[in-house]
Amino acid sequence: MCTNFIGEIITKIVKVGVIVFPGSNCDRDMFHVLTDVFHLNTQYFWHEKGLPDNIDAVVLPGGFSYGDRLRAGVIAANSPVIDDIKKLANKGIPVLGVCNGFQILVESNLLPGVLLKNDTLNFMCQWTNLIVKNNKTPFTNKLLLNQKIPIPIANGEGRYYANSNLLDDLKKNNQIVFTYQNHVNGSAEQIAGVCNEDGNVVGMMPHPERATESLINPSDNKPSSLIFESLIDAIGVKN
Repeated sequence: MCTNFIGEIITKIVKVGVIVFPGSNCDRDMFHVLTDVFHLNTQYFWHEKGLPDNIDAVVLPGGFSYGDRLRAGVIAANSPVIDDIKKLANKGIPVLGVCNGFQILVESNLLPGVLLKNDTLNFMCQWTNLIVKNNKTPFTNKLLLNQKIPIPIANGEGRYYANSNLLDDLKKNNQIVFTYQNHVNGSAEQIAGVCNEDGNVVGMMPHPERATESLINPSDNKPSSLIFESLIDAIGVKN
């Protein structure tokens, strides 16, 4: 009874937008987790449509926007919805980009760095472990520093690159959010996720929406669940 009541309260209060691009294929997974697992009032938004000013958070899911033509995320980064996302980000609204969503955030200059082809030059689909390096963002506030997160990756262009000057800035500004526990794809400093200087925009290559349910997580689903519970906490709904 208590759990259902909390779920009803959250559904009434919270509005999360999942952006859909041509070629998105993880939008339904993300919508399912946000709606059915965490009971958030979630809506799809087509990339050509505007976003409401009173939205509480925005998620750019994984997939292959525009078939990864030219470069992963670069065409989607010029979609009309990006202007609205930038305005919301400047207002401090939490924005999460997962996999292709991370690539889009980088290509739209909402996040620093670049994502290149994996050093194997192959598409990688496997389970790995993340290490939390910043637990002050809207998506990590319930996680512990250096906490391990079992989580899957699925990408062909997931190798994060930044030159030495940018890496120094990322470290100084605490913008490295996640690193891989082990060498995975050749990412600089084994970086798996970063944030903007304000910390409200986060991009990560692994898929937390694929690791939050015990039925599909062979190890431990709680750490990935805390990513979404952190968002709930950050936007003012405490359970």
